[in-house]
Amino acid sequence: MFRDEVEIEVRAGQGGDGLVSFRREKFVPKGGPDGGDGGDGGSVILRASDQENSLLEVGRRKLHAAGNGQPGGPNTRAGKDGGDLVVEVPVGTQVFDAVHENLLRDLKLNGQELVLAQGGRGGKGNARFATSVRQAPRIATS
Repeated sequence: MFRDEVEIEVRAGQGGDGLVSFRREKFVPKGGPDGGDGGDGGSVILRASDQENSLLEVGRRKLHAAGNGQPGGPNTRAGKDGGDLVVEVPVGTQVFDAVHENLLRDLKLNGQELVLAQGGRGGKGNARFATSVRQAPRIATS
C-alpha cells in the first residue's frame, strides 16, 4: 500500500519537576539543601530518509508523543531526560501547519530534520536557590 498524505498530532515531553530535599545525616545536624533538577522533556523530530517511500507507517498512529523528563532526586541528582521521538518520512515530504495551512519545511535532502515540538525544560531543585542569606530554601520549580 502507498500513502502520500497524512495528518498527525505531535506532543513534546514535559520537563521533570525539581525536588525539595535536605541533607540529613547523623552527625550533620543542619545539612543544607540537596534537591536535584528535573530532566528535560523529549522533542518530536521529523527526519527525511531515502529508506522510506510512503507515509503509511507514520499515518498508522494519530498521536506521536515524546517522553517526559523524570523528577530530580536527593543528593543533587538530576532527573533523566525524556527520549526524543524521531519520525522518519520519505525524502521530498512537505510539512504543513494544519491550522494555518502554512508550509513549514520541504524535506528535500536525505537526513534533513525538522523539530516539530520542542521538549520542555526541567525544573530546578532547591539546591539551586541556596544563597548566603537563604540557606534552607523550601522552593523548587516544575
